[in-house]
Amino acid sequence: MDRRAFLGLLPACALPVWPGTRVAAQTPTAHRTRAILLGTAGGPSPKRGRAAPASVVLVDGVAYVVDCGNGVARQMVLAGVELNRIRHVFITHHHSDHNADFGTLLLLAWAAGLSTPVDMWGPPPIAQMTDLFLQMSAPDIDIRITDEGRPPLKPLIRAHDLREAGVVVKDERVTVRSAVVHHPMVPTALAYRIDGPDRSIVFSGDTTRADSLIALARGADVLVHEVMYPDAYAGQAAGSARSIAKHILESHTPVEDVGKIAQEAGVKTLVLSHYVPDNNADAEQAWLPLARRHFKGEVIAGRDLMEI
Repeated sequence: MDRRAFLGLLPACALPVWPGTRVAAQTPTAHRTRAILLGTAGGPSPKRGRAAPASVVLVDGVAYVVDCGNGVARQMVLAGVELNRIRHVFITHHHSDHNADFGTLLLLAWAAGLSTPVDMWGPPPIAQMTDLFLQMSAPDIDIRITDEGRPPLKPLIRAHDLREAGVVVKDERVTVRSAVVHHPMVPTALAYRIDGPDRSIVFSGDTTRADSLIALARGADVLVHEVMYPDAYAGQAAGSARSIAKHILESHTPVEDVGKIAQEAGVKTLVLSHYVPDNNADAEQAWLPLARRHFKGEVIAGRDLMEI
């Protein structure tokens, strides 16, 4: 598929998701380890057809959230996940489309009845950011403690700065590991792998091709990977001046290369997400053939609220 044909398909494939409309998730399976894509857009500006990047993995009903783009709490409610089920939150990197609502998610979960501790994980300075969010939200928190009898929120949030790859969480349900990936000009960007009792799911975060990610994803059941169509930005990136187009080309992974990564890692299923460019909600006709060119497993075009 050449550049002109690909770009021509984008508006034709659009199936916008209007506010208040829920996209039906796939029929739930018998998996104990469930994964739901809460938001599959790319970039910080709000989109009509997709929510900002976020996912949740559920193991025996306990929620492990990966990234917290704008509106993540509402997306969890639309997906039928109770906010008080959250026990861990993992941030891949500090771009606003991935972290804008990490504090808001916990504040709203607390307002919805959260009374058990939540561990927040991410690159520095996630601990400081958490403290500052609690300071900013103190007027609301203090009123609700007094007026509604809620427990203090601060003791329920335990924030941890992650600087290196390795095991992040190991509990009775999952083992979560991280890898440092390459996402200029972010000081630290992470990918996460969640190994549940019956499935393993990897989230790339934002990255260029990274051997560390391939190693992390080796033999996984599912790889959720960001995708980019580079030709859409080639003209805009011409010249020596810095531009958004140049940043995109230098910081993300072409969709054909994502297929190569999945094949090299030996994963069973590749899920496309964080579409760049992203101006429609249903681009299977354009993206899937490119990802399948170098990957022999199953390829899924991710959509908001899809269970995989």
